[in-house]
Amino acid sequence: MRPVAFDVPVEVAFDYLVEPRNRPEWQSSLARVEVGAEEPHEGLQWVDVTRIGVRARMRLVELNRPELWSEWGEWRDRVHARLTLGFVPTGRGCLVVPDLVLGVDGWLGRPVTALLLRLAHRAIRADLRRAARVLSERSAEH
Repeated sequence: MRPVAFDVPVEVAFDYLVEPRNRPEWQSSLARVEVGAEEPHEGLQWVDVTRIGVRARMRLVELNRPELWSEWGEWRDRVHARLTLGFVPTGRGCLVVPDLVLGVDGWLGRPVTALLLRLAHRAIRADLRRAARVLSERSAEH
């Protein structure tokens, strides 16, 4: 997937995106996130609840601030995905580089995976662009 430009420092983008509680603000599919009061750390678990009622179990599996974080998600033990976001400083802020690995188990797994990947790539880029706008507006207010 192509990177998304953010006009805030890499640490600001990283801290905002890695925090599950921020997700409903920028991730269009989410209604809410169910997570405790813990700060993001490797092993942190939460539930993403989508607007259509899908409840995905999520886990933060890699955290290397401010260069990279990775999460693992599962739904009904049949759909699983690993999203990794890399962060590259630039002269005007940073680039967020998404990478998604997705799989669907079962006899329709291959064609369903291909379709979901195509849809997910678009959604991830749109959501990251929304997050970039949110952070840009916040930094302009300060």
